[in-house]
Amino acid sequence: MGGAVSAGEDNDDLIDNLKEAQYIRTEKVEQAFRAIDRGDYYLDGYRDSAYKDLAWKHGNIHLSAPCIYSEVMEALKLQPGLSFLNLGSGTGYLSTMVGLIIGPFGVNHGVELHKDVVEYARDKLEDFIKNSDSFDKFEFCEPVFVVGNCLEIATDSHQYDRIYCGAGVQKDHENYMKVLLKIGGILVMPIDDQLTQITRTGQSSWESKNILAVSFAPLVQQNRGDGEKADTVQLPPVTVRSLQDLSRIYIRRTLRSLAPEDDSQGKSAPRVPQKRKRRRCRRRRISTYVFVGNQLIPQMVESEEEEQNHNEEEHNKELEEEEEERDIGDIEIIRQVNVLRDQIMALPLPESLKAYLLYFREK
Repeated sequence: MGGAVSAGEDNDDLIDNLKEAQYIRTEKVEQAFRAIDRGDYYLDGYRDSAYKDLAWKHGNIHLSAPCIYSEVMEALKLQPGLSFLNLGSGTGYLSTMVGLIIGPFGVNHGVELHKDVVEYARDKLEDFIKNSDSFDKFEFCEPVFVVGNCLEIATDSHQYDRIYCGAGVQKDHENYMKVLLKIGGILVMPIDDQLTQITRTGQSSWESKNILAVSFAPLVQQNRGDGEKADTVQLPPVTVRSLQDLSRIYIRRTLRSLAPEDDSQGKSAPRVPQKRKRRRCRRRRISTYVFVGNQLIPQMVESEEEEQNHNEEEHNKELEEEEEERDIGDIEIIRQVNVLRDQIMALPLPESLKAYLLYFREK
């Protein structure tokens, strides 16, 4: 499912196209999409298709089309401090974007059927935390992923403010999903080939709204023999943050507030096209004389060579203007300085504490 917007050359180009097509409509969703490069969640050798508005699947690894994810992010109406559950969390791409919005005092859990995909998601999350400059521009709620079938979640599990299910839900499982939602919460999931937003308005009342026509693979149901007990999925516990975590959050927040203001939060370094150097033509003139009455008057006239050079210069100027309009030619990437990390590294602290403040740790 996808193909609703034009293909982009890079992540920012893709987001520009999603905005133009009105799939991304709010600033916070735009910032989250720009902060995480979709191509980083593709396997090597497949990245060329990352910025097309198409779904991608390789084995158990799957990514929905960008237009689907953007509609989901908008429909969830995310706010700092909310709890989020991703059923069929896959690569962790969506969960990581959600974590940038709900912040360090939110809850971010994911359930994924395939163990190899959970390991893939954890590796991608670790890479984002350690290597992405975007990570340091946000306060982050790190996703926690567990292996299991989302149709086998323990009945005594806690409820969530926001839930997304990334697989087709049959009508007889709709109420099962609704029970996991807090009153006032929002559930987004595909039902009957429609991406649907469900808001829980009371203990036993809900409001539904169709968002987008979609095509999702159905939820996988476990095949069990007679009398065989289900493998119950225990969701991660909701815990109070440790004093160490709180200290790290507030130290980073303080350093971030002292850093120079940056209007490009969540956006990659700007690309500046190099201007093409225009060939400078040397103009030559020939002296000649003409009679005016009975006087000989000197007069300068252009030679054929000068006229040819002049025409060539005008042609080069037109080419330059066309290049600037198309934004083609060599591209110079301006490297941005990660101010927060530089500030932490400059602090008179033990290296182990600096590593903790940077979220670096052993796997």
